[in-house]
Amino acid sequence: MTEKTILLVEDNIDDIELTRRAFHRIDNENQIDVATDGAEALDYLFRRGKHAERPEGFLPDLILLDLRLPRLDGIEVLRAIRADARTRLLPVVVLTSSTEEIDLINCYNEGANSYLRKPVDFSRMLDLVKSLQEYWLELNEPPPPKRS
Repeated sequence: MTEKTILLVEDNIDDIELTRRAFHRIDNENQIDVATDGAEALDYLFRRGKHAERPEGFLPDLILLDLRLPRLDGIEVLRAIRADARTRLLPVVVLTSSTEEIDLINCYNEGANSYLRKPVDFSRMLDLVKSLQEYWLELNEPPPPKRS
């Protein structure tokens, strides 16, 4: 498998570490970039601020998006991703601890590809990451790159 890039949008240090450890355990070829708030996630995707030097046209293969984020929440980030032609088709998996039905509905209304609840222990997180890896990074056929 070729290296894939995952953008993890998460503000909780423990959840970042848990996710990184799980991905590393199943496949250490993937690059996991982290944005710790919604505004940084959009800066990363749209090459602004400290991410302005990123290569033109480079986008992650998968976005794992938390909902409860500082500065811009996950719904606002999802809305911005879907509103821009450059990022509209990126796979976005909401990975949250929210059990609120309204959050689930809002995420799908705004174009989330999937909505998953964060596991609380490492073995369940490992199972979830294996499933994400297999489906989104191995089996799923992404849209072709946009041509100018």
